[in-house]
Amino acid sequence: MQSFTDLTGLDDPAERDDTGDGDGSDDRRASAGDSLLVVAGAAAAIAGTGGALALADIASPLRAPFTLFFLIVAPACAVAAALPGLDPLSRAVVAAGAAVALDLLIAQVMLALHAWTVRGGVAAVATVSLLVFLLAHARRHRGRAARSRAS
Repeated sequence: MQSFTDLTGLDDPAERDDTGDGDGSDDRRASAGDSLLVVAGAAAAIAGTGGALALADIASPLRAPFTLFFLIVAPACAVAAALPGLDPLSRAVVAAGAAVALDLLIAQVMLALHAWTVRGGVAAVATVSLLVFLLAHARRHRGRAARSRAS
């Protein structure tokens, strides 16, 4: 059987050899974590910019792609926060599917009520996403409080 070496530096810490040979694996692991934070920050900035461009009705060539990014990322992050028990890949798939479903549900309700506007749709998605995120945070906080009282 052939074995493959993990070239990313993100191997399992339990399998790592702690001989201190100075191979720089700790530096690679730290830089991978830092780059993940940079990517998450950039995604949040792009999504926030998209929401702001749509709500302020600013004409820009970046408005459509950034707003679309906001409409997918905001509900996906809110749903992902509500699913702490899933592994990361499952959480991402479920969150992306739920984001699309939530966007379609909001659009369908607004169309049925003859209240559809782009700004209203973005505001509704932002509001529902914020509510889902706050409910997930409150549920997590309530669970910690109940465990601390039980101990």
